[in-house]
Amino acid sequence: MQGRTQKSILITGCSSGIGYDAAHGLKSRGWRVFATCRQKADCERLRSEGLESFPLDYASESSIATAVDEALSRTGGTLDALYNNGAFACPGAVEDLPRGALREIFEVNLFGLHDLSRRVIPVMRAQGHGRIVNCSSVLGLVPMKWRGAYVATKFALEGLTDTLRLEMRDTPIKVILIEPGPITSRIRANSIPHFERWIDWKSSARRAQYEASLLKRLYAAREAPDAFELPPGAVTAKLARALEAKNPRPRYYVTTPTYLMGALRRIGSSRFIDWVVAKG
Repeated sequence: MQGRTQKSILITGCSSGIGYDAAHGLKSRGWRVFATCRQKADCERLRSEGLESFPLDYASESSIATAVDEALSRTGGTLDALYNNGAFACPGAVEDLPRGALREIFEVNLFGLHDLSRRVIPVMRAQGHGRIVNCSSVLGLVPMKWRGAYVATKFALEGLTDTLRLEMRDTPIKVILIEPGPITSRIRANSIPHFERWIDWKSSARRAQYEASLLKRLYAAREAPDAFELPPGAVTAKLARALEAKNPRPRYYVTTPTYLMGALRRIGSSRFIDWVVAKG
């Protein structure tokens, strides 16, 4: 960033994991980072660590509008980049997902993200540059059992982002996807309240399967990382490339499973992909 005016970025979901590492990592690279969180207490903690932080809740249109206004007031009306990172999961079999559960997760993982992006696009168009980076997932490329709600939002995000990238070709705005696989974070622990609110697993036809697999994974204390799991810094490294490359790629894969599944989706049949994913 040397020799240039300091660039600014707004990042969502910075309380922990990928967003937290991205906020600190980009600040260390010279970016002016607006590290937003849903909870005010998390914002206070980040401010104590030297970050500029204020609330942004994807589920609230007024919160999104207020956060954008706050960022623009601090920069004098400009914003160089947006990293849409915030998301949550609601595990459970698809047949056990009530309509309300899907509505809630789409409000955050897709609709709120879209709302925020729409609010910054006019700013970026007017200033003559900008980058919108959306954090998808390997589960935006292939499905996995018990993760239907999250998979659905990430598949939708892939399509929405690809379309936006095509439509922005005649503008100075670059639109980019980052697709992590297993990354150390709190997403599993944070999904438990959503699971307990929405999934009536005791009445499910798959109760025995819940007891044999999903419940153990959700509630067991983690003693070792998952296979191929990387720390959040691996995502931050790809984010920095997406933000600072002169001509960024449309997609950046993170972790071995994402590379493997991306290749498999290009060359494998649906039946073969189902077999591979089912094998774990």
